[in-house]
Amino acid sequence: MTRYILRRLLQAIPVFLGTTFLIYFMVFAMPGDPVLAMFGDKTPNPTQLENLRAQYNLDQPFIVQYLLYLKGVFTGDLGETFSGQEVSEVLRRTFPVTLKLVLMAVVIEFLLSVVIGLVSGLREGKFVDNLNVVVALVLTSIPAFVAMFLAQYFIGIKLGWAPVTVGANATWGAMFLPALVIALTVYVTGMRLMRGSVIEARNEDYVRTAYAKGLTSRRIIPVHVARNSLIPVVTNTAASFGALIAGTTITEGIFNIPGVGNTLYQAIIRGETPTVVSFVTILTIVYVVVNILVDLLYAVLDPRIRYV
Repeated sequence: MTRYILRRLLQAIPVFLGTTFLIYFMVFAMPGDPVLAMFGDKTPNPTQLENLRAQYNLDQPFIVQYLLYLKGVFTGDLGETFSGQEVSEVLRRTFPVTLKLVLMAVVIEFLLSVVIGLVSGLREGKFVDNLNVVVALVLTSIPAFVAMFLAQYFIGIKLGWAPVTVGANATWGAMFLPALVIALTVYVTGMRLMRGSVIEARNEDYVRTAYAKGLTSRRIIPVHVARNSLIPVVTNTAASFGALIAGTTITEGIFNIPGVGNTLYQAIIRGETPTVVSFVTILTIVYVVVNILVDLLYAVLDPRIRYV
């Protein structure tokens, strides 16, 4: 197990370097001068421009800028935004908000996937199964931003069950509505995986043997069917977690959530290389760690899996 974890961590090093290098290059290659953009319609004098470019290492070649950034990462210095704030401070303020939103969405998605997929798999071809499939197709066909606006209008404005926007009040209750909408738009894949795995597990020899031994469905379904069907759902949930952490820009914009997505979008618009690359670096690390943890969870779900 220890060797496996070390090997996965070593594999994460080229992923980290490759991701940061590509993002840094793409931001570096963006058209326009980010320093000039800081002044808007005003025309700064050449001395100001030179000083600012030197302050943010923008007067250096690309590879030098990238190496200086890596040096800062390994020494705990993620640089400054163009407004003079420490990137680490901005990240410390925004990342917990996004993490809270994504955790809520992933938990809701996982529960919906498991419960609905299990019921559909056990009732294959019946009315409940067909209804779940139709609902899943409808939810899949609705764009996420449309579903969010509909939820705001009907649940937030008409019914008044939840706040329409979050704002600075990023509590668990305030973010339940956007988390629910996210979960409803992404749970379909997990539900289908769970349904297919349950149908397959019901026809396995070990399930027939369990019934032949006289075990009841109350024992067989949770232990032999549901547990062995969770592996693809767990994999999908981990992928969803990483994707949602990095892709909450639209959600945070619609619901006015002060998280990573909004901040990252504004940083891209302003061409703030340290902010963009630092945020993406943290998101990459989170994604890699989550996938390692999910791989280790496989052994808990399926005792036949061993790591060497």
